[in-house]
Amino acid sequence: MAKDVKPTRKNLMQIEDRIELSERGHDTLEKKRDGLIMEFMDILDQAQDVREDLDDSYERAQRAINMARAMEGDVAVRGAAAALKEHPELTTQSKNIMGVVVPQIESSKVRKSLDERGYGVMGTSARIDEAAEAYEELLENIILAAEVETAMKKMLEEIETTKRRVNALEFKLLPDLYDNQEYIEQKLEEQEREEIFRMKKIKAKKEEEEDTLAAEEAAEEEPEAVTADD
Repeated sequence: MAKDVKPTRKNLMQIEDRIELSERGHDTLEKKRDGLIMEFMDILDQAQDVREDLDDSYERAQRAINMARAMEGDVAVRGAAAALKEHPELTTQSKNIMGVVVPQIESSKVRKSLDERGYGVMGTSARIDEAAEAYEELLENIILAAEVETAMKKMLEEIETTKRRVNALEFKLLPDLYDNQEYIEQKLEEQEREEIFRMKKIKAKKEEEEDTLAAEEAAEEEPEAVTADD
């Protein structure tokens, strides 16, 4: 790449400006990458807790529904589930983490009181109530897990993108610019040395011509001086 650059002072100044800009960009991206990694680790810790809660709530919900089926029968359980009139509602917003837009999911009508579930309280047992409550908790954990997992995925993608940019600057662009800078500086130094050598030769030749001219003038004046003495 360096051989394709003309060794001029203008190009050297342009490359020095690009180096300065690239170094600043590299530092900024490194700080962003490190900040993203720290944020990602926090989200990862949160995701692990959410996964544990999700697993626990799933097991509780399974135990509760199995107990309700065993005590009340599948028909009663399905009838209670079909009686639900108000379904959960989800709204999505977004928040910015280190320049990364991640979703923020808000839920409503997930947790319900006994009279909001739709089935008759007198016609069901506490087993169905426990199963309904367990699945409401499970749904809340699923929603939270979806939010955290999506945020984690987006943060990881941004980290990878930022790392690629840092590596491109560190291992490709900046080394090429440094090579070009060194190449031009060497060529300019060579040109400067050649110019100095040329100027010295011109000066030496001029001095030699002046000495020759002075000697010729002195030789021409010498006979005149002898004649005058005679």
